[in-house]
Amino acid sequence: VQLQACGGGLVQPGGSLRLSCAASGRTFSSSYFESWFRQAPGKEREFVAATTWSDGRTYYADSVKGRFTISKDNAENTVDLQMNSLKPEDTAVYYCAADLDPRGSYNDPTGYDYWGQGTLVTVSS
Repeated sequence: VQLQACGGGLVQPGGSLRLSCAASGRTFSSSYFESWFRQAPGKEREFVAATTWSDGRTYYADSVKGRFTISKDNAENTVDLQMNSLKPEDTAVYYCAADLDPRGSYNDPTGYDYWGQGTLVTVSS
């Protein structure tokens, strides 16, 4: 699976952005978890949101719950992250990832098999 993330940019606090992750080479249907992680400068990569391709269950980090929404489009083979009410602390490089193993933990980045290249989100006035 090759993953391509896009949609990052500069946005003011309180604004919105929508990130999209497209899979090629192999469809998302072969993966179990499709997720978004982020990494801010000087910090470790952290879990943001995940969905299961088979039944669309969703999981969110506490820091984004109620503000971010992860969704999938089976026909387009994409996973999107709608980010609302953005805060300066949301500034980071956002990565999409796919995990083939249903026994894995959705919020553990070390268990993911494929990663996109990252897209920068900057929240600043």
